[in-house]
Amino acid sequence: MNTTYDATYYAHGTPAERWERAQMFFDAKDYAAAARVLGGLVEEVPEQTGPRLLLARSYYHSAQLRRAEAELRTIVERDPVEHYARLMLGRTLQRQNRHEEAEPHLRIASALAGDFEQR
Repeated sequence: MNTTYDATYYAHGTPAERWERAQMFFDAKDYAAAARVLGGLVEEVPEQTGPRLLLARSYYHSAQLRRAEAELRTIVERDPVEHYARLMLGRTLQRQNRHEEAEPHLRIASALAGDFEQR
């Protein structure tokens, strides 16, 4: 395997072209390839939530849960009311059997989405 070619392939194009390529990989369920494209894109535009969230989702679906958690925590630190990142963080923690840590994030995500329990 030629790692120089691989790195060039995943980093090729404008940020918009790489974003589109990453979405195509994700839609095709090639989460590892999507993560390779998105890793460089997130480094280039760290302030943008969309690429970082898709990177976290790619990590989650490819069972790279610690990496998903790290990306989701970054999003939540920057934007505490990002409902989907909260939900994903809760689910990522659940998959790691860290249910007590997951619970507050899942509750906040539900509240932000307007899902309140009927009592």
